[in-house]
Amino acid sequence: MHQAKILALILITALMVAACAPVAPAPMATPAPAPTEPAAEAPADESPGTIVDIAVSAGNFETLVAAVSAAGLVETLQGEGPFTVFAPTDEAFAALPEGTLEALLADPQGQLTQILLYHVVPGKVMSTDLSDGMTAETAQGSPVTFSIKDGVVKVNDATVIAADIEASNGVIHVIDTVILPPSEEAAEEAPGNIAEVAAAAGNFETLLAAVEAAGLVDTLTSEGPFTVFAPTDEAFAALPEGTLEALLADPQGQLTQILLYHVVPGKVMSTDLSDGMTAETAQGSPVTFSIKDGVVKVNDATVIAADIEASNGVIHVIDAVILPPGE
Repeated sequence: MHQAKILALILITALMVAACAPVAPAPMATPAPAPTEPAAEAPADESPGTIVDIAVSAGNFETLVAAVSAAGLVETLQGEGPFTVFAPTDEAFAALPEGTLEALLADPQGQLTQILLYHVVPGKVMSTDLSDGMTAETAQGSPVTFSIKDGVVKVNDATVIAADIEASNGVIHVIDTVILPPSEEAAEEAPGNIAEVAAAAGNFETLLAAVEAAGLVDTLTSEGPFTVFAPTDEAFAALPEGTLEALLADPQGQLTQILLYHVVPGKVMSTDLSDGMTAETAQGSPVTFSIKDGVVKVNDATVIAADIEASNGVIHVIDAVILPPGE
């Protein structure tokens, strides 16, 4: 019995030792290497075309492309560059005065070339390079001016409607108006002569009829300069009944004298006037100016619109017909 207890104790001790011994890990199977494929090469970035290529593919620069071709500038804009092109849309060209585009295309080496080159700035100018008031010299030689307000970018008077269209030889900014070099712009905006400006205004029909009856049209369309105090149709209508008809019946007499009394040789702007100042008219007698509370009068007539410039002088609109001293 005593021996049996001793054997049981030895067995229990052996089992405890076996339980505490470290267990060797089972060997893991080595996975077979996955078959390798050659890495696919990333496609090379497609280089954009030249400025001309992009303009052609865009589809809304047909007039510009035709003008560039007519002016012989295709090779230039396909050259190395870089160039910055402010590209007017077809709608921008369509907005030019009737007949303008046809006249330009008829003389492609003249004004057309100058206008197109005015839309090109040497170098690559991105929209982020621009600042308000900045200027840049164009390939035509005259500068353009940039303005930026409320996020709207303008080149002279044209609005940039799409920016930073990159080409292999520069960048295109799309604009909504054809811009003109200073000399062309001046020619485009030059007012007509005094008779033409009066005719365009529409409220000087009686004055123009009187000028024509008196044979003074050639005078008022000549070089000048002249300052004309122009009575409106209402001013003539306010004359005593029968007066205008009597004057028109004898255009070389009183009518001519009265009309010439409304003309001062030279160009007198409103800023040249002072209270009490006098000026001799083409009729020979002087007119007198008065200025009070901002109201300018010529004799007894009030100036209701001033400084309407013409190519050969200036018009001041008055509300009454003024008469020379002897009339």
